[in-house]
Amino acid sequence: MKEEMAIDPTSWLTPKWLLVFFCLINMLDYIDRGAISTNGVNGNPRICTENNVCSDGSGIQGDFNLSNFKDGILASAFLVGLLIASPIFASLAKSVNPFRLIGVGLSVWTLAVVGCGLSVDFWSITICRMLVGVGEASYISLAAPFIDENAPVAQRTAWLGIFFMCKPIGVAVGYFYGGLIGASLGWRYAFFGEAVLMLPFAILGFVMKPLQIKGMLNAKIIPGSLKEEFSKKDSSNYVSYTLNQLSRFGQDMKALLSEKVYVVNVLGYIAYNFVIGASAYWGPKAAYGIYQSDNVDLLFGVITVVGGIVGTIGGSVLLDRMNSTIPNALMLLSIAIFFGAVFCFSAFCFSSLYVFLVLFLIGEVFVFATQGPVNFVSLHTVKPSLRPLSMAVSTVSIHIFGDVPSPPLVGILQDKVDNWRTSSLILSSVLFLAAGIWFIGIFLPSVDRYEEDNEHLGTHVEQPDVTPLLESKVSDGDTISASL
Repeated sequence: MKEEMAIDPTSWLTPKWLLVFFCLINMLDYIDRGAISTNGVNGNPRICTENNVCSDGSGIQGDFNLSNFKDGILASAFLVGLLIASPIFASLAKSVNPFRLIGVGLSVWTLAVVGCGLSVDFWSITICRMLVGVGEASYISLAAPFIDENAPVAQRTAWLGIFFMCKPIGVAVGYFYGGLIGASLGWRYAFFGEAVLMLPFAILGFVMKPLQIKGMLNAKIIPGSLKEEFSKKDSSNYVSYTLNQLSRFGQDMKALLSEKVYVVNVLGYIAYNFVIGASAYWGPKAAYGIYQSDNVDLLFGVITVVGGIVGTIGGSVLLDRMNSTIPNALMLLSIAIFFGAVFCFSAFCFSSLYVFLVLFLIGEVFVFATQGPVNFVSLHTVKPSLRPLSMAVSTVSIHIFGDVPSPPLVGILQDKVDNWRTSSLILSSVLFLAAGIWFIGIFLPSVDRYEEDNEHLGTHVEQPDVTPLLESKVSDGDTISASL
């Protein structure tokens, strides 16, 4: 076996199986996001009449008597765990098998969702929601760079699209799952079920063989790494190692932020995620408030599944057919999100539920067409050694400035205007801002840095021969089996 191969070709862990692994844990993470926003799990607040006669409410919001603002905080609390754990996992990944780190992160995630089911008040469930972010932090920086490096050249964006497609599908499945379990067994059992589903993947993280990708050669002692410093058996090197890592992190951040196209891409992604985060959390409740349909969780789930699959795969395949370049990706982003904004905004202008569903579905297809292209830009505008950091910064940024503040802010807006149609129209208009930002990026000079050598290791990692996702190839030697 060639030492620089990313995966042992004799192992069952082929690139496609690892894609499946990442997709499933990503989907389960977002099933949780979808479930907690459903009427079956999230529920409705206690309502008091002018005569001080109050209803009991339902779900989390009813049991804990939460305002819309506090309820929105539950959708954002995971960021605390994500922010704290991301730099820790990113640093340890240089000297520890990344799969062991994923196993730790997913174990914390599993225990956290069990804690959500056992929570007794607002603060106890909020703390558990914070710990849920640790799970995402353990895998999000590793998944996209690996997928991009191991995918067939002509299908890189499609493979990335498949991974990120699991987000809307996960949210949609969460709508079904949360609505069904919450209504039949109670909201606490929805969290217990999620823990059961994630546990096998946490265990798998502890038994998988080490993985090597650009920037993470775990079998060797890397200059300035944890292994090198600790192997000297000198306590003074603990301080030296810390200072070395802080200096390197500062240099990497400076290099990352000097890439104007990358920065513009992330800014557009923040505006986009601001809308997606609030829509995912408040969407079912807003649709119920506007159209008074008892099947709103089911309808929203169907729209998200269809729109997510068609949009994500369609946008990714289209970029591959157009020739996967950074300007083409930015052009596709700006056009898709503009039309998505038009259809989503128009949908809330109609009083007919059926007209709303048709227009909103078309809008969702355009909106989700961005998933492959936006992450293609984040990966290809930076050097190989910066790709894990670029994904980490992008992920943290879209959360801390996008889908984390948007649910509580929309909750405040709704508390003020008390009209879900008005709140939804205001929220949908932010998509026009995202389209404008990505449109600006088209005219900025850009360089695809995919083939540049790794800055820190000085080693070119040979990309293995990987066949297309839906095909199988068998040959002699080191060819990797593509069959699932």
